Amino acid sequence: MQAGGKLMKKESGIKTWSKDDRPREKLLKKGPQALTDSELMAILIRIGNPKSNAIELARQILDSVQNNLHELGKRPLREMMKIRGIGEAKAMTIAAALELGRRRQSTMSLGKSTVKDSREVAGYLRSRLADYNYEVFGVLYLNQAGRMNHFEVMSQGGITGTVVDPRLIFKRALEIEAVSIIVCHNHPSGNLKPSKADEILTSKLSEGAKLLDIKLLDHIIVGDNGYFSFADEGLLKR
Repeated sequence: MQAGGKLMKKESGIKTWSKDDRPREKLLKKGPQALTDSELMAILIRIGNPKSNAIELARQILDSVQNNLHELGKRPLREMMKIRGIGEAKAMTIAAALELGRRRQSTMSLGKSTVKDSREVAGYLRSRLADYNYEVFGVLYLNQAGRMNHFEVMSQGGITGTVVDPRLIFKRALEIEAVSIIVCHNHPSGNLKPSKADEILTSKLSEGAKLLDIKLLDHIIVGDNGYFSFADEGLLKR
């Protein structure tokens, strides 16, 4: 289309859409459940770039992980920032939203309920550790009633291992008056078999717990395809 001898650029911004189709207006009118993944992400992105609107940018991000939000949660910020129009601020906003969703899921799966078995605990731990593509070591602290009072990642390492100081674990247990603990770590490789180092650390933690009258209930290893429980396999000294 010509106007004053110049070619007019076709308007494709979200503001030119019908109000019922705009993500923010749609959310207000119908609720977040009515929006697609790309529409929800577009609200986080807010504005696009000269060539793509916010929804188109959101689709590019989702396409980069085959529309798998679980994989997107593992993606480093610098990978998202390779998409033109996704700077540091937008990438951090998306990462923060995904982390809130993960925490909500993990809270719903266990929360303050009484710990019953390794399967239930492993489900909680898998949701807490799912987005780490390197090994981390965490501790669940429980009260007298067997309810979880606190979860904390105590150390972070590389793809093949991490180092944890037992003194820090027990120091924290005493600070929050925990009477029992469940230690855990992830295996990013997916191999759930405990290493010799895992067995030595578990034995050391078990002995240390006894001296402080704290119960080590289990050591659980989690991965994408399942979990391994030292207690269930009879590898935990009582």
